[in-house]
Amino acid sequence: MGKFGVIVLDSFGVGAMDDVTKVRPDDIGANTALNIIKAVPNIKIPNLINMGLMNAIGEERGEFKFSTNANWGTSNLMHHGADSYLAHQEIMGTKPKIPLLQPFNKVIDTVEKQVKKDGFDVERYGKEGRQLLIVNNCATIGDNLEADPGQVYNVTAALDEMPFDEITRLGESVRSVVKVSRVIAFGGRDVSIENILKARKIEEDKYVGVSAPESGVYNVDYHVIHLGYGINPKVQLPQILRKSNIDVALVGKTADIINVQTERKFPGVDTEYLFDKFIEQSKDMKNGLLFMNIQETDLAGHAEDPVSYADILEKADKKLNEVLPLYTGDDILIVMADHGDDPTIGFTLHTRERTPLMIYKEGTHNKYVGERMTLSDVGATGADYFNVEAPENGKSFLHRIIDGTNIGN
Repeated sequence: MGKFGVIVLDSFGVGAMDDVTKVRPDDIGANTALNIIKAVPNIKIPNLINMGLMNAIGEERGEFKFSTNANWGTSNLMHHGADSYLAHQEIMGTKPKIPLLQPFNKVIDTVEKQVKKDGFDVERYGKEGRQLLIVNNCATIGDNLEADPGQVYNVTAALDEMPFDEITRLGESVRSVVKVSRVIAFGGRDVSIENILKARKIEEDKYVGVSAPESGVYNVDYHVIHLGYGINPKVQLPQILRKSNIDVALVGKTADIINVQTERKFPGVDTEYLFDKFIEQSKDMKNGLLFMNIQETDLAGHAEDPVSYADILEKADKKLNEVLPLYTGDDILIVMADHGDDPTIGFTLHTRERTPLMIYKEGTHNKYVGERMTLSDVGATGADYFNVEAPENGKSFLHRIIDGTNIGN
């Protein structure tokens, strides 16, 4: 055994999946990685290129050529849509269930009844059909306006007025009666219910929520919990490893959305800070899983800003100069994505794209792991690597990395 590292460059997809013509026609033509290279042709990402980025994209562009040394492949998404939370659960071995897509006002009666039953004070805010719920005069429940419409509900709270365990309990109350993919419960300090309500927005005349950045909840002592639909963390790689007393380190968004007991949790957003923590843990850990999400790429995608996206990629690529030498012997490092967020396509939402699988193992070159049908193959490969029980979903490609056999599987 050794270290099994996974770095997710959030939203760094390599081309629209074949099914988008049927399920997400707006995503036709999306190719986050290629379109950033086209938009910023002087981008400097030599490590990603050497690790097989252009191989995964499937075409060369100017000086960006296929790598003859790379161990690489691609993966499709099994989960519905293109969602970071669901993608990370899928990566770690969850078999995705199909959630419902519903505006919050379709279920507001059910949620209101349950939240009252669980002991909270509730009132409605806004005109009928376009309402939020106000809870204990310090939190709101409504649509998430950053994810695909109808996919996620938010509990947005003033942390000074409602402690985080109560924010969590409120989120769990909502989660117990809805079937959307995710309920996100969060809060920050130095905000009031007035700040939160001032950030209320209505989209498409039916999705009603609070713009979290405008509300100010991110600014001071931000706390968050993500509650997914049909997610059983006991069948995911991190809890399987901990059951076998194998270390797990979670860096960045993974620390917020992966459910496992570990002292090695390092939430955050800043790319250089997160890489420094990943490097620190890679030096300290001899055997175990290191799982990191780099979120600033996704934020640049949402902002439709390919220049900022390219800048974050360059920072990540430079940090790989410090990471790669730490993975020696039997260690394996996988650099991948979770979906796309093409900043050139004309809208701010995620795009349903294949993800690259760029694999580093000292002394191992030119191995192709294929086009995988699910991100869970990464979790299954990790389980195979540590010789523990397999997660709920996925098929290992470890044998392709080690000896390149069974190329048809």
